[in-house]
Amino acid sequence: MNEHYYDELFAINTMGHKSEVNNSVYYHPYEPTPYSALEELCKHYEVVASDHIVDFGCGKGRLNFFLNYKFHASCVGVEMNPDFFDEALQNEALYRKKIKKLKGDITFHNCLAEKYAIQPCENKFYYFNPFSVQVFIKVVHNILRSFEETKRNIDLILYYPSDDYRYFLDIQTSFELLKEVPLPGLVEKNINERFLIYRIG
Repeated sequence: MNEHYYDELFAINTMGHKSEVNNSVYYHPYEPTPYSALEELCKHYEVVASDHIVDFGCGKGRLNFFLNYKFHASCVGVEMNPDFFDEALQNEALYRKKIKKLKGDITFHNCLAEKYAIQPCENKFYYFNPFSVQVFIKVVHNILRSFEETKRNIDLILYYPSDDYRYFLDIQTSFELLKEVPLPGLVEKNINERFLIYRIG
């Protein structure tokens, strides 16, 4: 599938460039999840309109627009880089202009992931290796505190899952692996070309 198809459909620009990096050893360079991978995920994993999804390290907002368009889910993007955040806001304005009757909601926050306040309604959290495992641990602890305060099913969706992330979830948390979604034609060459969905609740 042409990677530009959805950007053109949504009237946005979420393409990545190698020069777009975060000036931090804890936060990784910008690289959007391929639309083809998102399509494969949605064939095997249910997203519904009542879901509230948080994308940590959302960059220019690709995941948010894709899931809102496909399922009318409400999506929050958390991005620490002010330049990417500004581009996400520009994309949001263009998307809202193109999609006349927006269902669900889209919002973006310019802050460190570990400083984002988890809301009781939020139940799915997405990661494409946006930051170091040290930051990931802090974010997951925030999610677990929210879970203790408001019990619900909570899913963590990992694309191209890091060994450090998986080890922490498997050994030090109550999250359990719910599903693996491999990417056909890619996972045979690289085991990391897959999604892992962890759940608690």
